[in-house]
Amino acid sequence: MRTIKAEKLTHEAFSPFGTFYSMTEPDGYALKGELHRFFPDRVSESYPVRVGFSPILVKKPERMQITQVEYHTTTPEMILPLNDDCILHVAPASAGTPLPDMTKVFIVPKGTLVKIHTAIWHLAPLPVSAEELQAMIILPECTYANDCTVVDLKEEEQFEIVL
Repeated sequence: MRTIKAEKLTHEAFSPFGTFYSMTEPDGYALKGELHRFFPDRVSESYPVRVGFSPILVKKPERMQITQVEYHTTTPEMILPLNDDCILHVAPASAGTPLPDMTKVFIVPKGTLVKIHTAIWHLAPLPVSAEELQAMIILPECTYANDCTVVDLKEEEQFEIVL
């Protein structure tokens, strides 16, 4: 089975797949008051429908073997790991045919909001060290029911993520 080594999340490496910003260690210009610093509009998105903020809990597997991938044809997905760094695998949009040979794997620091572009292949984030990852998924309401294509990878397409 092919292995893919997880790499550090950088803007340059992640830019084909989306964008991100640390919500717990913000930087750059801030609007300041006596007690606060406000960092406006660091990640933005507009959805034509109501937005769902959905918790996800992901157990740490013994082996990070990836057997499925998914994409959304009409919306980007946002993921915010809350209690641990997470591992996120992504591959370019490809009109419904998975591209496991083009998959990249990133370590997303806890508290970093990641926005995955529309139609990018991915699946649930995985915990780096916690027994169970707690994360927030932000998508238009009911995306999981009406715009989520999940594909089982053929055995020769499956891969294992290593740290």
